[in-house]
Amino acid sequence: MARVGRLAGAILTETQGRFYLVGNTKVPCDWAEVGFEPPGDIDALARPFIQLTPRKHVDIAPPYLLLDVEGDALPRMLVDLFLIQRTGSISERLWRLVRGQPEEDSIPVAAVTPARWLGEIPQPIWQIVRDAVLRCT
Repeated sequence: MARVGRLAGAILTETQGRFYLVGNTKVPCDWAEVGFEPPGDIDALARPFIQLTPRKHVDIAPPYLLLDVEGDALPRMLVDLFLIQRTGSISERLWRLVRGQPEEDSIPVAAVTPARWLGEIPQPIWQIVRDAVLRCT
């Protein structure tokens, strides 16, 4: 079971003992503090995800999603689900939608969100959802 959380505005995922960062970070990150070798320059427009090298035991802290998709297919899928192609950033609106998190931060949501359905949703259906959520109003 893969865990998918957030780190510095990007997505951090663990699958089969490997860690991947999906998207650009939005705030500075102390890589050593969170347990990774510094990955160098991150440019999600050139490489939408990178593998991270842990320096110590790393645990993805809640809130996070649980998915059945494993291996290299997981970060590729997360790019298709959450990455804004023109900026390389992760969509906060899509992330909140999947977590069932309303716009008001005062309403609590579960620390762990079962999201197996994300790995099963047909790409054309998700594209309709993406377009609706990301549409500028």
